[in-house]
Amino acid sequence: MRILLTLAIVAFFLLCVLAMWWGYRNRARRQNTVLPAFPQPPANLKDDLLEPATGVYISTTTATSWQDRVAVGDVGFRAAATVHLTDDGVLFDREGADRVWIPAESVVSARTDRAIAGKVMKRDGLLVVRWRLGEHELDTGFRGDDKDVYADWVEALTGLAKGGAAK
Repeated sequence: MRILLTLAIVAFFLLCVLAMWWGYRNRARRQNTVLPAFPQPPANLKDDLLEPATGVYISTTTATSWQDRVAVGDVGFRAAATVHLTDDGVLFDREGADRVWIPAESVVSARTDRAIAGKVMKRDGLLVVRWRLGEHELDTGFRGDDKDVYADWVEALTGLAKGGAAK
């Protein structure tokens, strides 16, 4: 009787994992048909406008829902990263994953926030960049090692979004 109960629990657990995997795969397929290709960083980046920030790239979500994670490619996966800001745009240089590039003309706004898919923190624990990919607005979240630099990043990114110099 114990063996049957154990097998039933293991089978239920495996079905739950399979359902999550299937749902994530279907989300990626659906988004892949709707979202255009993510931009590639230029071969030669201009000089950094701010000191690069180290931390963790959390995820990219649709701007309308902080829990609607983008699953196209590997942009939905968390990774240690260094974020760079240049006149050309914002580069999330992720370890063990593709780099995420946001061209300057695509930046809409920047803010600090407490939540994005994959991470919920205390107030202002995340740096979030809102940007356009084709006709879609996305939010990309980053948890910096030094949160004291967030104000400088928000100011610089806001300047970039307004079409001016980042700083």
